[in-house]
Amino acid sequence: MKHFDLQKFPHKRFNLLTGEWILVSPHRAKRPWQGKVEKLNTGLKPQYDPECYLCPGNERAGGIKNPDYKSTFVFDNDFRAILPGTLPAEFNLKNLLIAKGEPGTCRVVCFSPRHDLTLADMEVKDIKNVVDVWQKEYDELGGKDFINYVQIFENKGELMGCSNPHPHGQIWAQYSIPVEPQKEMDRFLDYHLKNKSCLLCDYLKLELELKQRIIYQNESFVVLIPFWAVWPFEAMIVSRKHLRSLKDFGEDEKSRFAEAIKSLTTKYDRLLETPFPYSSGIHQAPTDGAGHDEWHFHMHFYPPLLRSATVKKFMVGYEMLANPQRDITPELSAERLRATGENS
Repeated sequence: MKHFDLQKFPHKRFNLLTGEWILVSPHRAKRPWQGKVEKLNTGLKPQYDPECYLCPGNERAGGIKNPDYKSTFVFDNDFRAILPGTLPAEFNLKNLLIAKGEPGTCRVVCFSPRHDLTLADMEVKDIKNVVDVWQKEYDELGGKDFINYVQIFENKGELMGCSNPHPHGQIWAQYSIPVEPQKEMDRFLDYHLKNKSCLLCDYLKLELELKQRIIYQNESFVVLIPFWAVWPFEAMIVSRKHLRSLKDFGEDEKSRFAEAIKSLTTKYDRLLETPFPYSSGIHQAPTDGAGHDEWHFHMHFYPPLLRSATVKKFMVGYEMLANPQRDITPELSAERLRATGENS
């Protein structure tokens, strides 16, 4: 088995965080592409757009006017997917038709007053302002008695369904723990009980020894391509210390987290010389009052681009009906991102 070449032959890789498998087919990376080619919006964005409902001073839905904000700005989403007044009632018909009420709330985080600055374009000190807001919102929303999980995320670019080009993220805080964090929590807890240690602490130690999938590191965080990555240039930011959530961050951790975000997003933009679309999100301990010593803070990045700035990966067919699959190996993806160089 030691002679089995993971860069040449089809194989499955196990996702430690979800307990699921991914099929890797490196030999298929050479196949020709005659599928859909995306159109790129290459036009330069203005610093301020009078038609943008997220820019400072502009009017949002229902006549609400944004303040003339100068830094990161947060507000309640005007079209919230979950509402604080919802009762956690249950509907059950013969254990076949089952539903539950889901209280919660949704917030929007405008990273900067500038309409044209993504996280990759922002200074580290300004990204740190975003991290400050994330920490504050996690603490305040998580402190509400009807909030047990706070999901912080960003959809960047039209390819990821972003409805407004002004760089922003969202926070959905809700009564129940969502499916993906629940999968990870189950894996964290099972590993903790069996091994008396942390799953991501042990995994990160191994990755640092191997040095095959690391693309950036500083004193507090490591950016890597997970061994089990599904998306072509999927990445994770993992804290070196066993931090459970943003509440455990000091000023140094927040600054270094901002540095890690800056490094990764800049590498993405350099890779294919385009504003790199992605969905990203922070996974951290639930806010249900339990200690959650099993949890280890990390942030996922899922970019859809595959071969170029105009060819994306689709999750269809086999991946929808069987399990996820990828062609380019995580090791090659890491090599290509490392080759973009460090931030100037």
